[in-house]
Amino acid sequence: MLKAGMALVDITPPQGLELGGYPHYPRYNTGAHDPLYAACMYLADGGKEIAMVTLDLLFFSKKHIAEVRRRVEAACGIPAGNIMIGTSHTHSGPWASGRLDIESLEAGIGQPKEYVEDLITKIASIITEAKKNAFDAAFTSGVALCGAEQGVGGNRRMPGGAHDPLVSVMAVKDMNDTVRGIFVNYTLHPTFIHEWSTVCTADYPAYVRVQLGEMEKDAIVGFAQGASGNQSSRYYRQGESYDEAERVGRLIGKAAHSVLDKAVWQTELDIRVASTTIDVILRDFGTEEELRAQVAHDEKIYKELYAKYGQSTNRDEYYLWQNANLKLLGSEDQLGYILIQKKGLPIELLHDEMPVEIQAIRLGGTCVVGVPGEQFVEYGLYVKAMAGFGMVVYNTNTNGCLPGYMYTPESLVTGGYETDTSMLDVKFGRVLVDAILDTTEKLK
Repeated sequence: MLKAGMALVDITPPQGLELGGYPHYPRYNTGAHDPLYAACMYLADGGKEIAMVTLDLLFFSKKHIAEVRRRVEAACGIPAGNIMIGTSHTHSGPWASGRLDIESLEAGIGQPKEYVEDLITKIASIITEAKKNAFDAAFTSGVALCGAEQGVGGNRRMPGGAHDPLVSVMAVKDMNDTVRGIFVNYTLHPTFIHEWSTVCTADYPAYVRVQLGEMEKDAIVGFAQGASGNQSSRYYRQGESYDEAERVGRLIGKAAHSVLDKAVWQTELDIRVASTTIDVILRDFGTEEELRAQVAHDEKIYKELYAKYGQSTNRDEYYLWQNANLKLLGSEDQLGYILIQKKGLPIELLHDEMPVEIQAIRLGGTCVVGVPGEQFVEYGLYVKAMAGFGMVVYNTNTNGCLPGYMYTPESLVTGGYETDTSMLDVKFGRVLVDAILDTTEKLK
């Protein structure tokens, strides 16, 4: 008989902590528009048990996850390797990992240690609580559609380009048919609330939670991010506002609930776990002289476009200078990495996250893949198509971070912010995907 447990805890930071997400625009928390949460779903059957956790954070470091796992295994016996921890990737929450922005690396600005320690304690406690309060349960999983066609989100590098419209859902209910937990995975950057904001918010996932909470009042809701490295609302949103975040979050929430309307529930679940580790492949950015010339070139283009269109209210003209700004930030970061390495300064987002962990959990006909870092949607789509399961949930920013985006070879040709800021070599994406598929094969 399947056992399930759900638990939730508020992880909203105190005022004054720096908010992550837009590192080139320092922001310090002045309050909370909505709470940030950590949610846990615990499942056990046939002597096997797993725990999946989602956090309303940008990133959560691998070294912190190792400490959570250690504490949980000691407290309640869940094997450390059977715990998966990922983030919603909100850009309006506190830092809980190393950083890649050059300004902070040069200034020696680190993570908020007191907040992170409290966070580790809270996450370990909800995993333990979820197991302790486990109940006889039924499980279901399924997908719904909600994408660019609904004006929700899509490819931010190329309008109409590759995107993933699937709303992936896993849910549990008790023997009274009360839905007790819903985990949603969706592939879209939570960036409706931009660098102008100085308050905490989970962005549109907050409204996914609100919508599902109104429809299933006893359910704890968690949100995990898909392969959204090149996915956002940039060309599809009606504005940067809480109203727009709510519109999109509620649409995704309603789509998620439609999975429950047609659900087939099962009270027995084949649970299996597999994992592996691989090393990253880092790129060669070239010489300092080459990068200084590139920065000067990109800065000239940006300044010319901003002078011409910076005050325009036309969206197409706005994207001209804003995309040039992102290009400049990318080339400045490349130059910064060269200078940082010359100085011998540590880069936590690289050294704290190695080696890369790939984790896969089988839940009947569903495979949940957990991989670190931000990845382009093409990788998620490929794994979903090739893994050989009826449903694949592709959780990114899970069990650690990567030193930059995992981009595609195609995208490197055209360049841009995502490719320019990444320390990863173009060959690494293929290596990671092959390792993911090898790991999922172990579950069959």
